[in-house]
Amino acid sequence: MSVVLDILRTYRTPRSVQVRRMTGPRREGALLAMALAACGLIFVAQLPRLARESWLEPAVGLDARLAGAFFGWMVAMPLVLYAIALLVHIALRLVRWPATGHACRAALFWALLASTPAWLLSGIAAGLAPGLPFEAVSLVALVLFLAFLWAGMLAMKQAQVEAA
Repeated sequence: MSVVLDILRTYRTPRSVQVRRMTGPRREGALLAMALAACGLIFVAQLPRLARESWLEPAVGLDARLAGAFFGWMVAMPLVLYAIALLVHIALRLVRWPATGHACRAALFWALLASTPAWLLSGIAAGLAPGLPFEAVSLVALVLFLAFLWAGMLAMKQAQVEAA
């Protein structure tokens, strides 16, 4: 299945897409690629904001801002995502939710990748209309991410039932 089509389907039926992705083969490389793709797209979403900030405040050049954002999103954030997935896995196991580490990573990384269209729109708003429009679009992106993550948590239960 195409990733782009899965992202579009996630906006209609997020849980069914997550269940199908979780019941497939367990490939850690695919999860890493998913996390890196999401981080790369969110890095690209930062470009309009960084260009605007460097134009308004030229003390820090655009190249320095881009290097910092690149390091943050492409090096540090994947590690942070793995740490968050570990914390989610531990929390879910404490409340006796049927979760594996792989399923937690899959739910978190897919939620981030599926919400990237909203993050890209948020980046455009940050560059063109900072302030209230940017904050509204960013809030929508955050809510979408959390909704997709919750759908992934529910998909863990359903995938466990189908696997049994």
